[in-house]
Amino acid sequence: MNALAREPLVPFYRPVSTECALFETAHAKGLPLLLKGPTGCGKTRFVEHMAAKLGRPLYTVACHDDLSAADLIGRYLLRGGATEWVDGPLTRAVREGAICYLDEVVEARKDVTVVLHPLTDNRRTLMIDRTGEELVAPPGFMLVASYNPGYQNILKRLKPSTRQRFLSISFTFPDPVTEAAVVARESGLAEARVQPLVRLAGHIRALSGMDLEEGVSTRLLIYAASLIAAGMALDRALEATVIEPLTDEPDVAQALRDLVASVYG
Repeated sequence: MNALAREPLVPFYRPVSTECALFETAHAKGLPLLLKGPTGCGKTRFVEHMAAKLGRPLYTVACHDDLSAADLIGRYLLRGGATEWVDGPLTRAVREGAICYLDEVVEARKDVTVVLHPLTDNRRTLMIDRTGEELVAPPGFMLVASYNPGYQNILKRLKPSTRQRFLSISFTFPDPVTEAAVVARESGLAEARVQPLVRLAGHIRALSGMDLEEGVSTRLLIYAASLIAAGMALDRALEATVIEPLTDEPDVAQALRDLVASVYG
């Protein structure tokens, strides 16, 4: 063995329940998985962790309003004067037996879910109309999707016929002890200095009657702790990572500053 060879790095993730065991079983059985939870609570990191742990390639697609089925499957492109078929990320994942992760799947166009249906039942097939191929997903392929239920509306909602094709896990923010340990681990800031950040996040998430679409995410806490660990003043770090990202309203921003003052004295 080459002395310089290294084992693949497994992204850090601290389980909060049985989600890792469920993912492993779903992967072994070829079952699709849907992750539900607020922005920045660890859904993407969880998928990255599990893909590395299982030794599977991972294709991540950030879904958006203009994402079409062709973006996932592939299309013909003109290269060097010749027309050449180029696989999209979903097709590559099926061919390779990889994990395909569709982040915020409800943001994609409706024709995307039609393409996914044959991959989420006993057929496990992907039809490529443009080439006439019908790919059968090999063992190892897994379809994982996520969305934030808090952002759902009438126009952007997973139909029951789609949701019921997936196993599902609900994610939320970790308990304070776990969240403090995660933020300290990821940022390099001492856990004792992270704990007030976690208390601040808890107060913000518990607020009602304020113009906040969401509470502060674990991701933002890691950003804040990273800046503080690098020597930035606390007030500047929190302004950049908590207050400004959460609101554009001056009165709400001031209320958040007052909350910071009450937590930090």
